Amino acid sequence: MDTASTRTPRPPVTVRTAAVWAVLRRELDRQPGRELTVLDVGGGTGGFAVPLAELGHTVTVVDASPDALAALTRRAADAGVAKRVHAVQGDGDALAGLVSPGSVDLILCHAVLEVVDDPAGVVRAITTALRPGGAVSLLVPGRAAAVLNRAFNGHLASASALLDDPEGRAGRRDTLRRRYDARSAAELLGAAGLTVEETHGVRVLADLLPAAVTEEDPQAMVELELALSSRPPFRDIASQLHVFARRP
Repeated sequence: MDTASTRTPRPPVTVRTAAVWAVLRRELDRQPGRELTVLDVGGGTGGFAVPLAELGHTVTVVDASPDALAALTRRAADAGVAKRVHAVQGDGDALAGLVSPGSVDLILCHAVLEVVDDPAGVVRAITTALRPGGAVSLLVPGRAAAVLNRAFNGHLASASALLDDPEGRAGRRDTLRRRYDARSAAELLGAAGLTVEETHGVRVLADLLPAAVTEEDPQAMVELELALSSRPPFRDIASQLHVFARRP
């Protein structure tokens, strides 16, 4: 059987994913040669799941969309990793009933907590699913970036509402149910018994600069994003916050 140590492909790093992949690669490198059991909650069409499977790990994707899971299955087959990728239909709020306790080494929970009914319940289910020493990669929308975006576009009332709302919403028409800052995200994970190890900003500049700028020198953009991602205050105005935590 192939193991992670026999695989050589590199994940498709872009300016929008560089900070996340940098953290994930460090976690994978902590256990060279070991095939990890990975759970991708809300993993959709497999943007992270398929590259992780190509690196030799087994990935289960839980997603509410049957269309997304169908696309995931095709993508995994095209990449030659169909046996390593498993699709399960369900949403984050039902996670506790979909995954066996203490069975997972690494959990990805990206763009999920802002839309579920009970984010604290999802994080508790994630903690239960992790093996001791297992880790979670959490990606959530940043409140500060949303405030600045609305203000820059002239929507001052919306920016003020979002700034003052306890959940970081910009009114009833907001498509997201909540947004986070580094402190609130860390507190949510800590309340479930997880220990936060790293917090990075994702898309610090990618959503602020014209496409022509970001595409002119992609490598320079990736390097600058990585340099800014861990440095407040730049980290804190990123479109998304990436929090990496571990179960003791």
